[in-house]
Amino acid sequence: MTPKEMRSLVDAYIDAYNRMDIDDMLAVVHPEVEFQSMSDGVVNARANGVAELRALAEQSLALFSERRQLVESFEVQGSRAVASIAFRAVVADDLPNGWTKGRVVNVSGRSEFDFRDGAIFRIVDIS
Repeated sequence: MTPKEMRSLVDAYIDAYNRMDIDDMLAVVHPEVEFQSMSDGVVNARANGVAELRALAEQSLALFSERRQLVESFEVQGSRAVASIAFRAVVADDLPNGWTKGRVVNVSGRSEFDFRDGAIFRIVDIS
C-alpha cells in the first residue's frame, strides 16, 4: 500500500470513531483484524476479528457522551503507520474506576496500524 492509501484508511477509521459509527469503522478493517489497547504497558482491551471488535466498540459507546481522536502527527514506517493521537472525551455515567459523569478526559498516545489486503489489519492503541 502507498502511504496515501494508508492515511486514507486511518482517516476513515478515526472519522467513523469520532462519529460513533461502528459500521463505518468496521468497513475499513480486515475481517481478521487484531485490536489491542494498552495503558502504562498493560493490555486493557483486546479483540480478534470483526465480531469481537464490533462487540468491544459497542460496549465502549456507552462510556462517553462525546469523544474525539485528533491525529497530531502521522508517519509511515515501512508497512506500518503510526499516528500520534490526542484523545478527548466526556464520561457519560459514573464508572467503576472512579470517573464521574461529566468528567472530561484528555489523553495523549499513539496508534499503530498495520495493513493487509487493502484494509487495516492490526490496531494497537498505546497511552
